[in-house]
Amino acid sequence: MGKTDWKAEAKDLKKKVRKLKERLGEAAASVVDDVTEAAEMVVAAAKPAKLVSPLAPKDGFPTLPLIKGVEFAAAEAGIKYKNRKDGMLIRLAPGTSMAGAFTRSTTRSGCVRDCQAKLEQKVPDGAGAAIIVNSGNSNAFTGKIGDEAVAAVTGGVAQALNMPASRVFSSSTGVIGEPLPHGKITDVIPTLVANLSEDAIEMAAHAMMTTDTFPKGASATIEGEGGPIHIAGIAKGSGMIAPDMATMLVYIFTDAKISPTMLQRMLSRNVDATFNSITVDSDTSTSDTLLLAATGQSPAAEVKGAVSKAFEKALAAVMQDLALQVIRDGEGATKLVEVRVTGAASDADAAKAAFAIANSPLVKTAIAGQDPNWGRIVAAIGKSGAIAERDLLTIHFGSILVAKDGWRNPAYQEEEGAAYFRQEELLIRVDMGLGKAKRSVWTCDLTNRYIEINADYRS
Repeated sequence: MGKTDWKAEAKDLKKKVRKLKERLGEAAASVVDDVTEAAEMVVAAAKPAKLVSPLAPKDGFPTLPLIKGVEFAAAEAGIKYKNRKDGMLIRLAPGTSMAGAFTRSTTRSGCVRDCQAKLEQKVPDGAGAAIIVNSGNSNAFTGKIGDEAVAAVTGGVAQALNMPASRVFSSSTGVIGEPLPHGKITDVIPTLVANLSEDAIEMAAHAMMTTDTFPKGASATIEGEGGPIHIAGIAKGSGMIAPDMATMLVYIFTDAKISPTMLQRMLSRNVDATFNSITVDSDTSTSDTLLLAATGQSPAAEVKGAVSKAFEKALAAVMQDLALQVIRDGEGATKLVEVRVTGAASDADAAKAAFAIANSPLVKTAIAGQDPNWGRIVAAIGKSGAIAERDLLTIHFGSILVAKDGWRNPAYQEEEGAAYFRQEELLIRVDMGLGKAKRSVWTCDLTNRYIEINADYRS
């Protein structure tokens, strides 16, 4: 039974039951109910089980360290989804430093604009912070109504947690252009506040999923001066993934003692090589948000010197881990692909060539079909706008030399390339032979499942 079949069957069943009850009257109603229950079980059994990406981490959601000064809660707000948690709240201890990175889309959501404005404001002494998130509705391109929704939700959280509204950050993800029923969120704020717990991070990761097939988490621990420093992060993202930053919501927490200025610098330095180096479908979202919070509650001394370098390296590793999990959960993905361009004339050219290959529907569908069609890679480079010389290009699939000197490598065998493309994780290497610039970009294949998900996204 196909995806639309079980929906039609369920709808038809309800009509038949209603008509049968009308014909038979109350006396037979109980019998009809028993038959109906059995029929519904059959229809439910025909409903396709939710698919989990074959690239998902085999051990499931990781065990993340508790970050002192951070609490989480999730609840069913009923924004779009039924019988699942779709709202989550994070409370951050007084004295928390905040940093962020966001989409540069000119049609970015009211939540994004609100977060950007608040990060630029002076922080009241000793103020805590909070993050409120919903899935199912992005509250994007909803005009002043959307701004009012942001104010209502953040104001409700501020009142419930007794903190300035300027320290409450919000994110919404889901359908664009539909007014956010913010009353459903404000109604569950008391429940969220009552259930705040420092060990509920996995539940929070589940609550912000849309087309994601698994929750995403990553962590790192380094030794600071006087004790350990922990980092833990969660992310959502599956489709509409492209630089600046992707359809992603990412929240990273640390107990490090670090100033907001240094935190922001570290975050900004590492965004391009991580979250801005992934692409599922080349479509940039209106809602991308990355918030980084440091509670300062580690026993270790303030981050500086050698510890600063170790901390930034660990932070970058967590960011990279989360970014690659987003690609592993790309809508319909069956392959994780790194496109590594070296020898480019400039950094800009390296990026142009890498993204042209990673975003090419022809390349991505060939990968889905396990077809090592290297000619499509050549075509993508040629259209990229990067400086390229035919006779200087070198192309590898992993360690397999495919093309050089302006043509196919005479020793290359198509069967060897086809066998390589049957792997789940692939490396496409291109050397431009012109300079020293390089760029790596991660993407996935483009399958029929991607079309199914996005054709039915609002239905």
